[in-house]
Amino acid sequence: MLRIGLTGGMGAGKSTVARILADRGAVVIDSDVLAREVVAPGTEGLAALVEAFGADILASDGSLDRPALAAKAFGSDEARATLNSITHPLVGKRTAELIAAAPPDAILVQDIPLLVENGLAPLMNLVLIVDVPEETRIRRLEEFRGVSEADARARIAAQATDEQRRTVADVLLDNSGAPDDIVPVVHRLWDERLVPFERNLRTGTPARLPDVRIVAPDPQWPVQAQRLIARLWVACGPAASRIDHIGSTAVPGLPAKDVIDLQISVADRAVAEGLAAALGAAGFPVNAHVTDDSPEPTSTDPDGTNIDLWVEQLHSSADPGRIANVHVRVTGSPGEQFALAFRDWLRADAAARVEYLEVKREGEAKAAGLTGAAATLAYLDVKEPWFDAAYERVRAWRDSGE
Repeated sequence: MLRIGLTGGMGAGKSTVARILADRGAVVIDSDVLAREVVAPGTEGLAALVEAFGADILASDGSLDRPALAAKAFGSDEARATLNSITHPLVGKRTAELIAAAPPDAILVQDIPLLVENGLAPLMNLVLIVDVPEETRIRRLEEFRGVSEADARARIAAQATDEQRRTVADVLLDNSGAPDDIVPVVHRLWDERLVPFERNLRTGTPARLPDVRIVAPDPQWPVQAQRLIARLWVACGPAASRIDHIGSTAVPGLPAKDVIDLQISVADRAVAEGLAAALGAAGFPVNAHVTDDSPEPTSTDPDGTNIDLWVEQLHSSADPGRIANVHVRVTGSPGEQFALAFRDWLRADAAARVEYLEVKREGEAKAAGLTGAAATLAYLDVKEPWFDAAYERVRAWRDSGE
């Protein structure tokens, strides 16, 4: 099951996106709908609200008078916390029931207004943010919902900022144009990313680049890496001692393949192997083929270290829209230490960056015209000898403390 988090600022139009996804076959769980459902007449939620805020929050027919509740619940942080302590667990319980009832191959979209505010982004396989400038949203709220400008601004100010949403967004959907402009965008997203992602996730298939291509450095690489790292922490919990962005995309200004490399450090190989299922469910199935840009010398350590200590458990993202490799290595092992030192060496040494880029360009040229595993092997045939020679240089640099 592919879990998608969908959110956006008030008035952004996320409900429109949810409807399009539902029409394509997504299972949509709307948190606003559930929030109303759990406080319907006769529910334990409504009884708890009456006990906390008084019977005058009820309408004449016994249903919840929402404006009356809002006047009390949003008057102070303490009252708001009380409201949340009642409704959030009930919504969470109902959400869990609906997720459990969804088919295993579902693309499940959770429409959550406060996804960012409540720190839920790392729990999702992918986060979609419907993005509209604040002034446009205020105008829409006034025009289509009858909300006053002052009220609209107050409500928007109480939510996450646009920048906070963009930070967690795997996909940013611009809905600032005409009403129908977003429709083909969402259809393409469904066909080209969500459906393949779900299939890869269900079958344990890593997504791959079609060929070897060195691209210009992207300032979003570190931001994207941090989003993935947040998901990995949820999957690993205390089994991980650290999670790092490594490889070429972790070196500012260095052209690279558009692949994010991450490293999870663990206590031993048993722990690494034990994480396989959790990482797979998080969107990172085991990958038997090394297709990354993270260095791995091929020879034994010159000081006689057992080659077995270089062994890693490699996972790769199932998301075709964000290719990534996750290396699970034992803390303190040569492989773990070299990956970190190599990254830091490249960050610190401009001449090394130039040299490494030349090697990468040579590998790219050798792989030109090839696809899949053949392209990868041609690329690695050039890089691996250079890594072997660079190992001693990196270790000397690290030991010098420069």
